[in-house]
Amino acid sequence: MSRSERLLDLLQILRRHRRPVSGHLLAEELGVSLRTLYRDIASLQAQGAGIEGAAGFGYVLKPGFLLPPLMFSEDEIEALVLGSRWVAGQADERLGAAARDALAKVAAVLPPDLRDALETTPLHAVTGGPNEAEGDALATIRRAMRAERKLELVYRDAAGQESTRLVWPFALGFFERVRVLAAWCELRRGFRHFRIDRIAGLTPTETRYPRRRQALVAEWRAAEKIPPRP
Repeated sequence: MSRSERLLDLLQILRRHRRPVSGHLLAEELGVSLRTLYRDIASLQAQGAGIEGAAGFGYVLKPGFLLPPLMFSEDEIEALVLGSRWVAGQADERLGAAARDALAKVAAVLPPDLRDALETTPLHAVTGGPNEAEGDALATIRRAMRAERKLELVYRDAAGQESTRLVWPFALGFFERVRVLAAWCELRRGFRHFRIDRIAGLTPTETRYPRRRQALVAEWRAAEKIPPRP
């Protein structure tokens, strides 16, 4: 592995971690000595990389630092294309358009050979996308989650019985055929999951729910025994 490749790998490793990582762990993952790692970090910092930390404390990449386009391998390009195409076919119209726009921005800064790989990749995502009503509901739910606002739902269960719920929306799950809202339900006083295609009515409110969304997600993951994200 060349030194330039190693430096890019180091940036990628740091990007995967949200908290400081010890120099020993970084050196072990890269297969280099601790002295070499310290030199590599100093070199990246001198080139403008937002790496914070010090020996004995650990290192973390500051949020917002952009990796150079050469960082993308052909496998990563294919993953980006496949993921963007899946989102474009599975989510609401606005989010689908955002996925296509994001891919276009990536293509604009890629070197010619990688741009060709992006545009000619043979990978395609076939999904059963939402209808217009579901798409509108998804867009409304996403806005409510970002603003941490309560939603009033008229929900129809599997037997066709309707109930009105006031919920705190905090996550959306996109599956092959259905989309599911995870929320705290005031009526049931607990976490509940609502299929988007069974929502008969949806009214956004201006009432902020009393917990931070990140805290709700953490509690929900613990309750459902969902492993943490890598």
